[in-house]
Amino acid sequence: MLKPLVCLAFAAASCAVEAQKPETNGWPEYGGTLAGQRYSVERQINAGNVKDLKVAWVFHTHVFDQSSGSNWRASFEATPVLWHGVLYFDTPFNAIFAIDAATGAIRWTFDPKVDRDKPIYIATSRGVSLWHAKKPMPGVCGSDAVLMATLDRRLIARDATTGEACPRFGDHGTVNLQDGVAVSDKGMYGFTSPPTVVNDTIVLGSSIGDNLAAFIASGAVRGFDAVTGQQKWSWDPVRWTKANDPSSGSGNAWSVISADAEHDLVFVPTGSASNDYYGGTRIGDNRDADSIVALKASTGQRVWAFQLVHHDLWDYDTPSQPVLFTFRHTTPAVAVTTKTSMVYVFNRLTGEPLYPIEERKVAASTLPGEQAWPTQPFSTLPSLTPLTMTAADVHLQRAADRKYCADVINSLKNDGLFTPPSASGSLQYPGPLGGANWGSSAFDPETAVLYTRVSNVPYAVHELKAIRGDSMMADAERAVHGWLPERMGGDPAALPNDIKTPDSGGVESTEQSTQIGTPYRLMRQGIETPDGAPCGPEPFGSIVAINLDTGKKVWTAAHGEMVKGEPGSLGVGGVIATAGGLIFAASTNDAWLRAYESETGKEIWRGALPVASNATPMTYAMGGRQYVVIAAGGHGFMGTGKSDAVIAFALPESTAGASRQVRGSVKR
Repeated sequence: MLKPLVCLAFAAASCAVEAQKPETNGWPEYGGTLAGQRYSVERQINAGNVKDLKVAWVFHTHVFDQSSGSNWRASFEATPVLWHGVLYFDTPFNAIFAIDAATGAIRWTFDPKVDRDKPIYIATSRGVSLWHAKKPMPGVCGSDAVLMATLDRRLIARDATTGEACPRFGDHGTVNLQDGVAVSDKGMYGFTSPPTVVNDTIVLGSSIGDNLAAFIASGAVRGFDAVTGQQKWSWDPVRWTKANDPSSGSGNAWSVISADAEHDLVFVPTGSASNDYYGGTRIGDNRDADSIVALKASTGQRVWAFQLVHHDLWDYDTPSQPVLFTFRHTTPAVAVTTKTSMVYVFNRLTGEPLYPIEERKVAASTLPGEQAWPTQPFSTLPSLTPLTMTAADVHLQRAADRKYCADVINSLKNDGLFTPPSASGSLQYPGPLGGANWGSSAFDPETAVLYTRVSNVPYAVHELKAIRGDSMMADAERAVHGWLPERMGGDPAALPNDIKTPDSGGVESTEQSTQIGTPYRLMRQGIETPDGAPCGPEPFGSIVAINLDTGKKVWTAAHGEMVKGEPGSLGVGGVIATAGGLIFAASTNDAWLRAYESETGKEIWRGALPVASNATPMTYAMGGRQYVVIAAGGHGFMGTGKSDAVIAFALPESTAGASRQVRGSVKR
């Protein structure tokens, strides 16, 4: 069976992105730089010698040495950051590690003691951030600090050299992130992405249970003083009236925020407003949810915004870190990839679209109480996956599988992209996994090519009448609907063991939410055959290359394998690009780190991992040797095994010393 899956005009040309260029041998930010390009100028490893990559060292966090009720949920999604020869990262439960970048030897560790026996909605953390004092001062955290936002709502600052608490930051190194924020259920408010640090301001979004209730928590984006930890400002994507008011909704920013430090701007990818699949309690377009928003980093002032999905009914939040670059050598730009598989490009100082965006009419809702927005913004750039599908687009090898998929797809309402949810069942394609997801994109500034890892699976979505007074699991026993009886063998009693809350399961698990504060409960399910093949167009997962200067798609390459003989694997981690003419990516159901030629998309190397990785790799040079590092920890919900390993690949030392410094011939 298939394993579950679960961001006014200024002078333009003169402000090219000098601050966004990668360091020669570094990876100081989660996305490589604040620009989120995930690009390295290192070229020791190239298409000619990548076949010689070997494991250089392996580091184990021992995160699972402590038994707990949340271990099975854990996903090791961190990407390390590099500073002065040390790699910094954290575990799914927020323990920070500092290790030697050349050997993997431990320097220090700090465990904030997140209570792993309490229910944790999403057990993951994608990384930490670094702050550097403009004028270093003697003492703890007078120079460099490691910053982390935790699952249990703390902002923690530790000295980058020693691991000691920063005494002037908050309460001896800790800020309570729940202070000043309305939260109706503490268990559904936390932090999974690293903060963004711009000069001396820490900018932070949050993760909320937006699929579970009309109001779950304020999704405010906030700025904090990097020295004292004091809150400087707060900005809310969707204005709510008051806590615990079911007519209110929340919008948030759970993914990674990019920054243009030169212009004091942060670019915020905002999520969908709650409830994700029913908008009768939030009538209107719900601006600035599902948007890219430019804020002043120092003050939180809203500079411009563009909404990518109006009145979202599909959990199509903006999941990817925006990518900052210089468009056609002259214009400061920002690119955004989306779950809808569309790519949008804007002047990052003014918000003006650099490729046309068309408002097109879409289907109306048939659900009583719902008012779907009549139009949606369609990018004119090539889409990352097809924007629509029918049963004719399923080309599985077995005729029985094709028939099964056709029967399910043809039973669902299908008015193309943005088909509203319905009581009888609607096809959602692309599904809530995307398209693109939090793995974001890589951008090569030499060729202007954007590389994005995407998934390709349709979902069935049902809005069913709410049954009040019952628990969600009891509700689920009555929820046998549409094609589910066939899939579950017609046994309602089997359903509760296979029910998950939204965003915690995936295509094999039926996800259900009571959608508190609305008349309906949600059921959504990735559509797959009984043998586990997605009922979607192939490949099921791919890497797509688009030239942002020309607006043309360069290539699409199937990525990974999840069903024997069928191309591609679902996954949400991202890719990186290097000056050596290579793309590195994992995040598949099989346990490999892969390298592709950046010019052609041809796979030219695989490195074995202990379990499937659900993280984005990074790369750097140290002591004359280039390393490619990835967290390979599996995923509790995907059923891909568990590990605590961080693995570094490099050329053999003799080969690395003699390696020619080359890259592909394609130039911008």
